[in-house]
Amino acid sequence: MDYAPSDTALSGHAEVPPAPGGGRPITAKILIAGGFGVGKTTMVGSISEIRPLRTEETLTDRSLGVDDTAGVGDKTQTTVAMDFGRITLQDDLILYLFGTPGQQRFWFMWDELALGAVGAVVLADVRRLADCFPAVDYFEDRGTPFVVAVNCFDGAERKRAEDVRIALDLEDHVPLVMCDVRRRESAKEVLITMVEHVLGEAERDR
Repeated sequence: MDYAPSDTALSGHAEVPPAPGGGRPITAKILIAGGFGVGKTTMVGSISEIRPLRTEETLTDRSLGVDDTAGVGDKTQTTVAMDFGRITLQDDLILYLFGTPGQQRFWFMWDELALGAVGAVVLADVRRLADCFPAVDYFEDRGTPFVVAVNCFDGAERKRAEDVRIALDLEDHVPLVMCDVRRRESAKEVLITMVEHVLGEAERDR
C-alpha cells in the first residue's frame, strides 16, 4: 500500500513543520483501539502522511487457543506493540496516531500508550462486537473522550448505528459513526468527529 500525503498535509517528513505565521502547530496524541483484527493497523496506514511504524508479527500455530480468530480467519499478522502514524488535519493541528495491540495478552501496554492522549477512537466490528467492550470500558474508566467507529467489513451484516449504540450501552454524548477505514476520507472523517468531540467535552467541563 502507498502512503501518500493527505489532502491537508504539509510535508511528508517526520519533523513537525512550522505553522503559517511562524508559530508551532498544536499537536495531539490519539489512540486507535479495539479488538483483534478490527482494522487498527489498516486505519493508521490508510491515513498517515508518513510511512507508518508497524510492529506486526506473523500468526503461528502457537497462537491457537490464545487468539480468537473467529471471523478474521484470513488474518495472517498481528500487532504486538503498537502502530504509529501522523496526519495534519489543519495547518496548525497535527495528530499523532498510536494503534494499540488488540490481543488481551498485550493489554498491559495500553497504560503506557495512553499517557498524554487527549482522545481515542474505538473501532468496532459488528461480527465481533463484544471485542470492543474492553476498550470502551478502559476509556470510560480513565475519563478519556472517545468515539466509536464501526468498521464496515465486506460481507458483514449491516447494522443501524442506533442498534450498535444500544448493544454497546453507550452514553448519549459518545459519538458513533459508520466507516470504512480502508478509505482515507472515511478514516479522516472519524478523526474529525473525534477532535470535535474532544473539544466539546473540554467545553462542557469548563
